[in-house]
Parts: sequence; structure tokens; C-alpha cells
Amino acid sequence: MPNHKTVKEYIRTIVDFPHEGIMFRDVTTLFSDPRGFRMAIDQMLHPFAGMQIDKVVGLEARGFILGGAIAHQLTVGFVPVRKKGKLPGPVISEDYTLEYGEAVVEIHDDAIEAGEKILVVDDLLATGGTAAAGIRLIERLGGEIVGTSFIVDLPDLGGREKLEKMGIEVEALCAFEGS
Repeated sequence: MPNHKTVKEYIRTIVDFPHEGIMFRDVTTLFSDPRGFRMAIDQMLHPFAGMQIDKVVGLEARGFILGGAIAHQLTVGFVPVRKKGKLPGPVISEDYTLEYGEAVVEIHDDAIEAGEKILVVDDLLATGGTAAAGIRLIERLGGEIVGTSFIVDLPDLGGREKLEKMGIEVEALCAFEGS
């Protein structure tokens, strides 16, 4: 019998991780299944078929897994946006607010050339803080965002709305209510 699972059905929910009250959407179960992983990559790319994309930017850390696979499919370069202090060369930084505090992400200052068309990817869109910070870094380097692609959207946390207010196209393969 063929497997007709949806992307959402591959995602495991872990209750009270990393703290009480959180429903953690674990995409590692999706990544570990070859059909599920392939389906997710294909579906993340589909809305951008036929568009010029020069590079894929992946947000730390699961965005690296997705971004690498998507860049390979497109035969384009991959650029990581990392937490502060993880990149070895000259970087530019962007501060952003987390649910409980602040954080900083960085990108190499020569990773993107002005005018390059960029697709931003990550596994999950929650408040949109990390994605917005990554987008600001790309735009500071002159990159043009063609869109963003996520596996999971948590609409109750407002990330999609935040990015759309920035004029960014947001695609997500599935949504879960709550946090």
C-alpha cells in the first residue's frame, strides 16, 4: 500500500519541551524519512518554480538542513545566517527580540552581492524574530528577498503577519494552533 502521509503527519509533537506549556513541533521525524523529507523539499520549492533565485539563505539551525537541500535542487549557493560568534570571517550583525530576551544573528559581509535574488528558509515560523533579523541582514547587503519558505507556521504567534508587514512573501507547508 503506498504511503499517502502529509508533511504535517510526519511531524512529532513533544509536550512541555523545552519548558512546560510548550508544544514542540519536532521536524526531525520528517527529516529522517526519505519520502517525507523529499516531499517537504519539493513542496517548499513549488511556490517559487520559475523564479530567479541566486542563493538560498538558511536560518540556524534546522534551516541549514533545508537550505542545503533546496540550494542543491536549484543548483545555487547556500548562505547560513548564524548565531553570534559562529562565523569565522568578517560579519554584519542584527539584534532581535526573543520571547525571553534578546539575541544576535550574523552573516558574512561578502555572502550576498547587491541585486541577488534570495530565498530564505527555516523549519518553523513562530514570532518571526529570527526570520525578520535574517531578512534585514540580507537587505543590508543589497539582496532582494523573493520569499520565505517554512515547513511549519504557528499562526497564533504572529510571525507570518510580521513578515508580511515587511512586504515579504511567506509560504508554509502546514500550520499548528498554539505555541
